[in-house]
Amino acid sequence: MAYTNAEARQDLLDTLAGIVDEIGVALATLGETYEQLDEYAGDRLEERLFRPVQAAYGRAQRTHAEFAGRYGLPTRSFTPQTPDVAPNDPRGGIEHASTAVGRADEDLAALQDSMLPVEVGDRELRTELAEVRELLTGLPNRADELLRSLGR
Repeated sequence: MAYTNAEARQDLLDTLAGIVDEIGVALATLGETYEQLDEYAGDRLEERLFRPVQAAYGRAQRTHAEFAGRYGLPTRSFTPQTPDVAPNDPRGGIEHASTAVGRADEDLAALQDSMLPVEVGDRELRTELAEVRELLTGLPNRADELLRSLGR
């Protein structure tokens, strides 16, 4: 059975939805973790992690919606994710968010390397995926730096 462009586009859209969900987990977890930190550490978390993840989440959602719209595919509403952080464990929250961002980045890299965005012939999508990936670049390292400085 032949793999059609419509099937390829839907597969790509489904993969992108999974990436948006991973970023959403990181965002929700960072938001909850922020509440557990003192003002100084919270401000650093917001600047170094939360804002870039929030921007990536918004950009990934927009990429999903625009791609679906260009090809008449069903769009999806992304609901806020449930944060996965234990009470009084900001370190665990940051680590969990960093892991979620890492998975999203790996999935984006695999999608970009798969040639699927090229096969569906969508230059805008390729550019948008690169923009989302750029927003996520370095976040796990920034999370590690923040973890090292917590409690100092």
